Amino acid sequence: MNRCSFCNRSADDVDTLVAGAGVYICNDCVALSADIIKSKPAGPKRTTPVWEGVDDDALLAHLPRIDAIRHQVDDDLRSWVGEARRRGMSWDRIGEALGMRRQSAWERFS
Repeated sequence: MNRCSFCNRSADDVDTLVAGAGVYICNDCVALSADIIKSKPAGPKRTTPVWEGVDDDALLAHLPRIDAIRHQVDDDLRSWVGEARRRGMSWDRIGEALGMRRQSAWERFS
């Protein structure tokens, strides 16, 4: 089942889930993002990694969410590669697009 790549809620738990290239975003995360952009303070851009303000327990609790998103992205990439193959594209072209050799692309996705 597809999940929001930001909050990890399933498609059944949100009103709308918008698909991107390997990622999804729900209507609530879109609204939150819009609010953040609107209220962005003037000044230098944030350069601190997001985990700087996160305690150890919160960091560990977040790891499974990141892993679930990784699996979602991997599944989507497999779908895109499958469509490329269905269209008759060679493993050479697919590997080149992914920055790997033909053999590596074939081993990963065949």
